[in-house]
Amino acid sequence: MGVAILMATSIFAQVEDPVKWTFSVDNVIGQEAELVFSAEIDYPWHLYSAHLPEGGPIATKPWYDESDNYTLVDEIVESPKPKVKFDAGFQMDVGTLAGKAEFRQKVKFKDAGTQTVSGEIEFQVCDDEVCLPPKSVSFAFEVKLEGAAAASDEIVHVDAGTETEETVAIESTTDASDTAVAGVPALEDEKSLWRFFWLAFGLGLLALLTPCVFPMIPMTVSFFMQGSDSKARGIFRGLIFGISIMAIYTLLGVIVSVSNVGPNAANALSTHWIPNLIFFALFMVFAFSFFGMFELVLPSSWSNKADTQVDKGGLGGVFFLALTTVLVSFSCTGPIVGALLVEAAGGLALKPILGMFGFGLAFAIPFTLFAIFPSWLKGLPKSGGWLNAVKVVLGFIVLAFSMKFLLALDPTNKILTRELYLAVWIVLFSMLGAYFLGKIKFAHDSDLPHISVPRLLLSVASFSFVIYLFLGLFGYELKTISPLLPPKSPNGLDLTQRAVYSGTPMLAADAHEECTPVKYADMFHMPFGLKGFYSLEEGLACARASGKPVLIDFKGHFCSNCKKMEAAVWSDPEVLRALREDYVIVALYTDDRTKLPEAEWYTSEVDGKVKKTIGQQNIDFEIANFRTNTIPLYVIMDADGNVVGEPKGTDLDVASYLSWLKGK
Repeated sequence: MGVAILMATSIFAQVEDPVKWTFSVDNVIGQEAELVFSAEIDYPWHLYSAHLPEGGPIATKPWYDESDNYTLVDEIVESPKPKVKFDAGFQMDVGTLAGKAEFRQKVKFKDAGTQTVSGEIEFQVCDDEVCLPPKSVSFAFEVKLEGAAAASDEIVHVDAGTETEETVAIESTTDASDTAVAGVPALEDEKSLWRFFWLAFGLGLLALLTPCVFPMIPMTVSFFMQGSDSKARGIFRGLIFGISIMAIYTLLGVIVSVSNVGPNAANALSTHWIPNLIFFALFMVFAFSFFGMFELVLPSSWSNKADTQVDKGGLGGVFFLALTTVLVSFSCTGPIVGALLVEAAGGLALKPILGMFGFGLAFAIPFTLFAIFPSWLKGLPKSGGWLNAVKVVLGFIVLAFSMKFLLALDPTNKILTRELYLAVWIVLFSMLGAYFLGKIKFAHDSDLPHISVPRLLLSVASFSFVIYLFLGLFGYELKTISPLLPPKSPNGLDLTQRAVYSGTPMLAADAHEECTPVKYADMFHMPFGLKGFYSLEEGLACARASGKPVLIDFKGHFCSNCKKMEAAVWSDPEVLRALREDYVIVALYTDDRTKLPEAEWYTSEVDGKVKKTIGQQNIDFEIANFRTNTIPLYVIMDADGNVVGEPKGTDLDVASYLSWLKGK
């Protein structure tokens, strides 16, 4: 290519090779056998699950050479069970496998004797900072079918770095589940669990302020004040009452957790349109119930039977009093509990249990404390219209959050665009602000002769949030709530770009023919309206014509950290200004599977393999010249192809990245 490149050193002076594969055959019975794909993954890297939603990262998946001698039985089974977490880069729940992972595929053969199953297993590896391009490892299983004792004990060891090659022209359907293995740190998973616990705990406290729960506190506590011959006995019964409430709610979480089985359960709940449509309908029902349109009530026979057991007294009577409390309060707590369980059902097996425990703990604390210290009841505020107001506010919030389930019905966001989504939220929270001011009244609301200071402050908060949402219609990122929103539309109004571009000189592409992207311009696109190239030769030609340096962006379609960098760093106005004014950007996709004309193929000096796709050639260029295969990787070159400074990987610190761009 005639380009002089300085070799990058320091942290980029190695080609990462974090996965070692072994292949073996197990459970040979009759004409069937299990193919076992085992991976050892270096910490802190992780593989992605075999079952991921479309539009996410690359799933770990075997591709088999064509053969009429065998058929695959059922889906591939992975262990340990993937743990699900939210991936900010792809804006979806994904799963990863760390430490050790195993994938088993059952195969049924048509003929007896020794059979061979060959192909490649495709996978992608990432850590918290960088991703590697998708790779594939060749495998060949030799299966002996002359009896159960003939199962092959041979294990083939494969080095993912020496035997891999990016997969060519394969269509892959992916599924999201982020997984971590026991014994390997999974901090994001733990943080996600604890965030959900505290959310459930807060909703449990909020449920106490609803009109069907709050008045029950003094009525229930009176049970413990009758017939208590000693304070110690009253405290003991109060504790049993609180523990019983927690146990009942936690049992609901256990039921949901146990029912959420199978490798595809979490994925189906989080991505398939049918469960998401059902969840959306449930949230709508919950919201309308909170608004007073109807009341969700369990069969009266349930509470009546539980109530009759209370009269028998003893510890059994205390438990059934707790059960009666839970059943009677269902019309208010049911929608909240249902919403929590819907959110938890698509996550970790522990999530529903921990969520329901948190809700039950918060719900039980006041009942237990007032049962132990009944004199505190005198300090409780009186029931009134404020209880129904809490219920109505919950209705607005539940209605707003129901929108997220519609995203699965329109994954390409052609109908439910970011602008439409935000418009609905703006209307809902404007109505909430008006409700706080008494301008909207529902069926069970009391008359509001004047506006209290708390309602005034809440209305200010609601309308302030509306203004914040309004900015999103004009291209602002809204990073605080971005996980709940659809991605920005490429055709949407974006004043943030106009603000960055206003007053800047014309881009060299407007003045020089060399600065008009041609190669692959119909296939790839730059974020935030930036103009870029997808061929280094074209980028260097523009650099020479414009006098600007080149910024190479080694990236990938399936690179979560690349997307994080663009969303968190490149979106910054000052960074955007520097990218637009000071650089010719060249985006080189290392995982693109577009097959090139045979005349453009070449044999790599790095691994001796023929590079046939855009991605294969770009990653080969990165490895050959920078001794690394990690992405994202940012490299600054002058117009002659000389590297300026050191390359830079993932850096979510805007100030640090901007300083690097400016050469400071």
